[in-house]
Amino acid sequence: MSSAHTPVVSRLETADRALEQLDELIERLEKAEDAWSDWLTAVSPEHRASATNMVHYWSLRQSDLRDLQRRLAGLGLSSLGRSEPHVEGTLRLVHAAVAAMRHGSWHPPGVTAVDANVGDELLREHAVDLFGPAPAERATRIMVTLPSSAATDPDLVRDLIARGMNVARINCAHDDAEAWTAMAGHVRRAAESTGRKCLVAMDLAGPKLRTGPIRPGPRVIKLRPTRDALGRVVTPFRLRLTASEEPTGSSESAMAVVPVDEAWLARRRDGDVVGFHDARGAKRQLVLSRPDEMAGAVIATGDKTSYLATGTVLHAGAHDPCEVGLLPERDQTLMVQRGDELTLTRDCAPVPADHGGAPRIGCTLPEVFDHARPGQKIRFDDGRIGGEIVAVERDALRVRIDRTAPGGSKLGSAKGVNVPDTHLPIAALTDKDVEDLATVVAIADIVEISFVQRPSDITQLHDELHRLGGDHLGVVLKIETRRAFEHLPQLLLTAMRWPRVGVMIARGDLAVEVGYERLAEVQEEVLWLCEAAHLPVIWATQVLESLAKSGLPSRAEISDAAMGERAECVMLNKGPHIVDAVVVLDDILRRMNEHHYKKNALLRQLRSWRPDATE
Repeated sequence: MSSAHTPVVSRLETADRALEQLDELIERLEKAEDAWSDWLTAVSPEHRASATNMVHYWSLRQSDLRDLQRRLAGLGLSSLGRSEPHVEGTLRLVHAAVAAMRHGSWHPPGVTAVDANVGDELLREHAVDLFGPAPAERATRIMVTLPSSAATDPDLVRDLIARGMNVARINCAHDDAEAWTAMAGHVRRAAESTGRKCLVAMDLAGPKLRTGPIRPGPRVIKLRPTRDALGRVVTPFRLRLTASEEPTGSSESAMAVVPVDEAWLARRRDGDVVGFHDARGAKRQLVLSRPDEMAGAVIATGDKTSYLATGTVLHAGAHDPCEVGLLPERDQTLMVQRGDELTLTRDCAPVPADHGGAPRIGCTLPEVFDHARPGQKIRFDDGRIGGEIVAVERDALRVRIDRTAPGGSKLGSAKGVNVPDTHLPIAALTDKDVEDLATVVAIADIVEISFVQRPSDITQLHDELHRLGGDHLGVVLKIETRRAFEHLPQLLLTAMRWPRVGVMIARGDLAVEVGYERLAEVQEEVLWLCEAAHLPVIWATQVLESLAKSGLPSRAEISDAAMGERAECVMLNKGPHIVDAVVVLDDILRRMNEHHYKKNALLRQLRSWRPDATE
């Protein structure tokens, strides 16, 4: 007999314990509001409910909820796995449901900070306010970083918009105000002509923590034919001869361009053979052609590896010589191996690539030398090279390299440097950023702040926008450092003093800062917290990168692009095949929009954020 009643007793005990746990969680919500009260009172009225819900989510995730989840699932109820947009509403509805099961009567919950039917709609509204309306058949917008050529190529911009670009991103770390204005103008005109809406976002450069310059190599280009496994020439090398007086580029990105005298070039005919001795003294020949499809172009081909240098004399017959004009200097790199000691210097004078001893290179941010400490990690070139600071001097850091490719790695100039363990008390807005803001306010819809780490970075941006009359702009925080992630609630609450707000997960730098093994976990937590705050998110960095650069996607990046469907916007970076990448991403997002995923997350305790975190 007792065994027959065991399931009933067990369910009653489960319900009673679940009610106790839910009561505790609901009681903590009010305490959380008190703990964050100073932050909440400063939030703009239109974000007040969302900010309160974010604080409620923070409170909810201070506990390990897995036992409660199991109890609720056993009762056939929500396990809180989709509570982010409406925490209090979900808790009170679930509490009412358990109480009804336990006591046989339904008592609807009272007023909550965000009703369970409202949270998702708030996020959609905020996404529309920031990025514009979602296109038909997909809820996720596509942002594309415009290349420099977009300033002079309106057809490229029009093609991108026609294929699905919803936000055009201009990176203020490149080009200048004149080019940015031209790009924005092309976007506006193309959007109008195509009948599509496309906003302009401008990304402030922020403080640059990069490697210093390396002395360039000789002005020489290596020309090499394609050979098969037996060394036989399959395809000769190709280069374009152009007039030194008016040089033109090549439509083929891989084709070298060689400047020569204009009059000499005009005398060349299809089938001419040009002889020369290359930089090594090897005797070589070029065969010239004037292809019909490349009007005015002179193409040279050869079937032997050649080194062509500035000043090399080309002979078209016995009495018609011509010197090769000024070729670009070759970029040089340092080769570093595991176990090497690399010296990072405050002095950013160009260093030789052939150092003849321990490698040295400059660093563009002087504050690193004042705040780095021995034992701290340092990463170069998107984490491809890593090491540990072993000594700190007034004007130098000595770094023991412990991560490279198996045969060593090349370290070039202007490569990113990350110091995830080092607190750098530098403002996110540089003098250049403040100067650039005048152009941003005049031509953009959205401004993205780089290297944001503390609330004061955001308030400074707000102040500058007020000063310049930029109150109409949306503001996007780029989360790209460990410190930004650790202070994310404070950053979001500060940002929510502004009407139109969003977040970009800059996953490249963030992976280097927190470690690649933690990136998946960290980006999930950022998505959750932003959803609780009803703030739209941009899923950024290396989305379909292989496709954009080479024309061929990898299987892994297709899956990664599909994951971006959970964000309100996905960003593509520039590349020769960027139009193809937009087409593929548009198709992926449309397909993913037709699917529904169950989200039943195991909500363990999160220790990522604290209300008392300081700057």
